[in-house]
Amino acid sequence: MMIYIKTKDEIERIRECGIISAMLFEYLNIYVQPGITTKELDRIAEAFIRRHNAVPSFKGYMDFPASICASVNEEVIHGLPCSRKLKEGDIIGIDVGIQKNGVISDSAKSYAVGRISKQDQDLLTRTELALYKGIAKVKNNCEINDIGGTILDYIKQFGYDVIKEYCGHGVGYKNHEEPEIPNYRYTKGKRKLKTGTVIAIEPMITLGQGEQFVLDDGWTVVTIDGKNSAHFEHTVAVTDNGFDILTVKPEDLSEIKKKFNL
Repeated sequence: MMIYIKTKDEIERIRECGIISAMLFEYLNIYVQPGITTKELDRIAEAFIRRHNAVPSFKGYMDFPASICASVNEEVIHGLPCSRKLKEGDIIGIDVGIQKNGVISDSAKSYAVGRISKQDQDLLTRTELALYKGIAKVKNNCEINDIGGTILDYIKQFGYDVIKEYCGHGVGYKNHEEPEIPNYRYTKGKRKLKTGTVIAIEPMITLGQGEQFVLDDGWTVVTIDGKNSAHFEHTVAVTDNGFDILTVKPEDLSEIKKKFNL
């Protein structure tokens, strides 16, 4: 399968989408509170995206009926927004694709709902750090396994596991493109990434052993053992000198690099 190389103009357009997603995640901080339903969060997110003259790229993709994926606690990814009310102590992963000017960005963030347990807070903190450790390996001619292997090595020390059936991927023209970017080392992972490749890196980390199944709604992926899971994701461009994170606000980038030692 072909890996698409994006032009500088296309990368800047993807960044425009990514900035909208970063603004959305900041905006949702107000609303991710006990008592709100995931369906309400979906409506709020879609309205925000459309106010910024963009389209939620997930809606209608493979008949997905919503604008965001909203995955609570043991739900890993692809959570279908519904009438479920968030409660104090929950964690929720929100995943969103933004489409504008012919290109797409993809990103995700996991939130604490009110006060959460130390175990869950550590899971969120470490999953986000795992994402940035993976991003730090991105550069021209890096192997895919450099990214996923780094994520796996980091989270394993805490007794966590990755969800092996789902992974990161190329993005830009479509929601999912080549190459696959698993959160572990795999046979085809010696493939090298070139400048201009745009990928979504997305550790999906669980407190349990990583086995999962899909609910009867046909979308929501949950852990078999019922243990909680966290999900963070950025869209990243490969550059000659390293990486360019496209799903952050430019004014936040220096603080992010300092915080995560990039």
